[in-house]
Amino acid sequence: MEYETAGNPMSGLKWTRKTTEKISKELASINIKIGRTAVGDILKSLGFSLKSNSKKISNGGKSVSDEDQSKRDMQFNYIGKIRKEFSEKNMPIGSVDTKKKELIGNFKNPGTRLKRLADLTNDHDFLTYAIGKAALYAIYDVQLNLGFVSVGRFLREGNSSFSSSDTPEFAVESIERWWRKIGVQAYQESKKMLLLADAGGSNGYRSNMWKVFLQKIICNGYGIEVTVCHYPPGASKWNPIEHRLFSEISKNWRGTPLIDYETVLKYTRTTKTTTGLNVKAVLVKKCYKKGIKATEDEIKNLKIRYHKINPDWNYTIYPNV
Repeated sequence: MEYETAGNPMSGLKWTRKTTEKISKELASINIKIGRTAVGDILKSLGFSLKSNSKKISNGGKSVSDEDQSKRDMQFNYIGKIRKEFSEKNMPIGSVDTKKKELIGNFKNPGTRLKRLADLTNDHDFLTYAIGKAALYAIYDVQLNLGFVSVGRFLREGNSSFSSSDTPEFAVESIERWWRKIGVQAYQESKKMLLLADAGGSNGYRSNMWKVFLQKIICNGYGIEVTVCHYPPGASKWNPIEHRLFSEISKNWRGTPLIDYETVLKYTRTTKTTTGLNVKAVLVKKCYKKGIKATEDEIKNLKIRYHKINPDWNYTIYPNV
């Protein structure tokens, strides 16, 4: 189940690729006899829900080819294999992503909470009413069950422009903060790191700057190898950070207007679960400008090995010093 779970980062709803019948049979193989109905009841108590397909995606009549589907299935299996290898050796596994950006100001936040009087908020979510946006780039440490969140302070400079952007540099420097403050001590013997990331965004597999910054800041800075495995496009909800960290943060501040960055930090840091999740958060005031491209020399000096399985989505970056 550990490698077959996906989840909604906003509602906390979880689902799995395995049917109750398959789970029942796998449990029987280790002498645990339980029917599929009982398995369904247990899954429901753990926050899983049985859902049908919903025709909501417009794709112009195109369907996923058998080859593409095979590639996606192969990627899920490969990620499970790599995760198991790192987990068994107690090497760091970081699930990384940027949470949905939040408007900072007196805006309605979905959900309810116990309070004597309801908060009065703006009747429209106009950008002109916002102080800025909060961009939460986070690392969910799978081994430690710990979240480390860098809260980017993107101040409003115009009706639709902001002082900073969610860039590869912001992503990698956020990972470096986690490694410097947590990872160096927690994984003293490890010279390897595994990162699980989405296919797009600031940590997308097509971004040369993402790979260049990983080498310069993480690999060269700490003398370690970084293996990156990307989830297929459209499969971000299978990334552990979505249902193990982001959904819990959303639940912790639901019904609370995020009136300033201190409120974001407070509710992020106080996010906990019964399974022992702890979250640390820092405010990042540095401005990151988008549109920076990797130079030919930077790409040439990139010491990288692409894996045989889905090489676009799986690669290892090494120090070049």
